[in-house]
Amino acid sequence: MSLLRKTTCNIKLKRKLVRKTLSIIACCTLVPFLANSYETLPASVSQFNENITAQLHLADSGIPWGMAWLPNGDLLITLRDGELKRLKKGEIIAEKISGLPEVAVGRQGGLLDILVHPNYASNGWIYFSYSKEDNKGNKSTAIMRAKLSGKTLTEQEDIYVAQAYGRKGNHFGSRLAFDNQGYLYFSIGDRGQRDVNPQDITRDAGKIYRLHDDGRVPDDNPFVNNDKAKKAIYSYGHRNPQGMVKHPITGDIWTHEHGPRGGDEINLIAKGKNYGWPIISYGINYSGSKITDLTKKKGMEQPLWYWDPSIAPSGMAFITSEKYPQWQGNILVGSLKFGQIVMVTLNGNSAVKAEVIKDELTRVRNIKQGPDGYVYVAVDGQGIYKLIAKK
Repeated sequence: MSLLRKTTCNIKLKRKLVRKTLSIIACCTLVPFLANSYETLPASVSQFNENITAQLHLADSGIPWGMAWLPNGDLLITLRDGELKRLKKGEIIAEKISGLPEVAVGRQGGLLDILVHPNYASNGWIYFSYSKEDNKGNKSTAIMRAKLSGKTLTEQEDIYVAQAYGRKGNHFGSRLAFDNQGYLYFSIGDRGQRDVNPQDITRDAGKIYRLHDDGRVPDDNPFVNNDKAKKAIYSYGHRNPQGMVKHPITGDIWTHEHGPRGGDEINLIAKGKNYGWPIISYGINYSGSKITDLTKKKGMEQPLWYWDPSIAPSGMAFITSEKYPQWQGNILVGSLKFGQIVMVTLNGNSAVKAEVIKDELTRVRNIKQGPDGYVYVAVDGQGIYKLIAKK
């Protein structure tokens, strides 16, 4: 073979090898996104999303954690620094409500979520989650109910206080939701003890719980016949769930939770199931080292969706309102990390894609669809915004 022919053949072989290598790289790059979520798509260019404006509804320099509406349209807001406020319908300045318990404020702890009983008109109960300190300085998540009389809470009672394992100020959870049968669900994070709490049903933390509205444990909770288990546990293997909502059609409870560096998840909560943390995860340590080599394991639930890199999700709402026809049937999730609102498009119980529909909001703490059909967004250090679609 001549030197010229040999050189030509080598060039052709190298070109073929490069093309094949690039093809493999492209396929491998696409697989994680097609298989699940991987990176969230950039902001939609649809005219509808471009015409959505965030109108300031209530200015507040605190961290507005929870939102709940009374039947008369008044909005109750919890602030993580231990304040409860009421914004009366049609007004722009909120009033403070007294009578809260002693709240252990610090780092991620404080006054957290708030929820109005489905039968509030007849019983007057309001539910709160908050971080509570024991007489040794150890902190845990507590669930309290109370009634509102004027500007004061009355009849306060803790209906669940998780066991306190340490003084750390992280991973308290905590969101609240009622299902269609009137059971109360709430989340408690792993309290920064990932290798101890989430997989152990004899310990609180890293769990989703279910109670009767008065704090009694339902007879059909999954671990009621286990003498050593925490009887209120409904599911386990969670890291730090800061989103919880009832599906408007099925009545199922959906949650999302913070992963570490990557691995934020959306989960459909089922009785007695193990959601894997930290044995399986799509995330890694903040240092970049591995937590686990496993993303799947028999007997552990897979997320409906996960984010990598992490968006630090907080707040969650199913959209049913006719004010946002292009969003109906999908989930909106807030991003603390990027100051965005992310829409997860659903097909039944399957998540199809995630896309940013609003950004430049700094740290989005919560998202709720109000009784008036508008979407309200709580933003750290700014207050509550209402999303308005321009005509």
